[in-house]
Amino acid sequence: MDQIQYENIARPANGETTAMADGITWLRMPLPFSLNHINLWLLRDDDGWVIVDTGVDTRTSRDAWETTFNDAMRGDPATHVIATHLHPDHVGCAGWLVQHFDADLWMTRDEYLLCRILVADTGHEAPDEAVRFYRAAGFDDAQLQLYRDNFGMFGRVVGQLPQSYRRLQDGDLCSFAGHDWEIIVGRGHSPEHACLYDRTRNILISGDQILPTISPNVSVWPTEPHADPLKDWFESIDRLEATLPDDVLVLPAHGKPFRGVHVRLEQLRKEHTDNLDKLLETASVPRRAVDVFDILFNSAISDSNRVMASGEAISHLTYLCNTGDMIAEQNDAGVTYYRRS
Repeated sequence: MDQIQYENIARPANGETTAMADGITWLRMPLPFSLNHINLWLLRDDDGWVIVDTGVDTRTSRDAWETTFNDAMRGDPATHVIATHLHPDHVGCAGWLVQHFDADLWMTRDEYLLCRILVADTGHEAPDEAVRFYRAAGFDDAQLQLYRDNFGMFGRVVGQLPQSYRRLQDGDLCSFAGHDWEIIVGRGHSPEHACLYDRTRNILISGDQILPTISPNVSVWPTEPHADPLKDWFESIDRLEATLPDDVLVLPAHGKPFRGVHVRLEQLRKEHTDNLDKLLETASVPRRAVDVFDILFNSAISDSNRVMASGEAISHLTYLCNTGDMIAEQNDAGVTYYRRS
C-alpha cells in the first residue's frame, strides 16, 4: 500500500459501542483532555469478556462502563482486564473493573510496577531530583513551581491497582474464545507496551504504539534521566515492520481502525529522523531543551504541555548525544546546553 486505508465502519459516539469483527466490540470512551477519546476493545471469551484498556477513572468513565455492562456486554462478566501500558487513559479504571468483576489484571511487568509507583506518588511533594531535571531542561522558577504544584496528579485519574497481576511477556499467546492473541512488546512511548496480534485473522490491537494520525509521545522522564527512548522507539518500529503484514487491520487507541501499517510506521520513523536532522542543522549554537520546541513542534507550548514537550525534546537531544553528533554540557546553575560535537 502507498497510503493508509481506513476501515469502512462508523465510529461510535463517545460512551457507545459498535461491532468491529467477530467477537470484538469497539467502545469509544470520552477523555477530559484535548485528546478527547480513547478506543477500548471488548473481546468475547467463553465465560464472559476480556477488556483491553479502560479509560481514566472518572465518574463519566464509570457511568459509560455501567451502561456498557448492561448493553454491549449483555450483563456477562469481564474475566480479564488487559492494560496495554501504564498511561492514565489506558489503565485508569483497571483497578475498579478488576474489583467490580473479581477479574484478573494482565499487564507487562515494567508497566505494572511503574504504574504502582506513580499512583503512590499522589499527594507527595515533587522530589529534588525531578526539580533538578526540569531546571536542567531550562524551566524558570515560575515553571518549576508550577511543576511542584501539579506533581502527583497521576493517581487522581488512575485507581489503585490490585496487589497481584498476571504478567504479559513478549511472545506470549493469550487464547480467548478460540482466538490466539500474540503479545508483541513495543518500547519508546512507554517502557514495555503490549500490543495484541491475532495472526489468523490478521488483526492488531496496537494501543498507542501505532496510531493513524498522532505521533505518540517519546519522552525522557526524571525517574530515568539517562534513558534513550527514541532509540527504543526506532528499534520497535523496525521490529513491527518486520513482523506485521502491511494489510493487517490495526485497532488503535486513538483514531479510526486502518490498514497500511508499513506506510504508517515509515511516516512515524521519518517524522523523528526529520526532527533529528533539523536539530543538527541548528546545533552550532548551544541550546537548552526548552529552546528547541519551535524546531520539534508545530504549535506553541503552554503550561499544560511543557513537561511532555520537554521530555520529547530531551529524548531527541539524548539520542544525538549517544550517536556522537552532539554533546551536553551543564553550567554552574544546573542548566544543560546541547551543541554539535
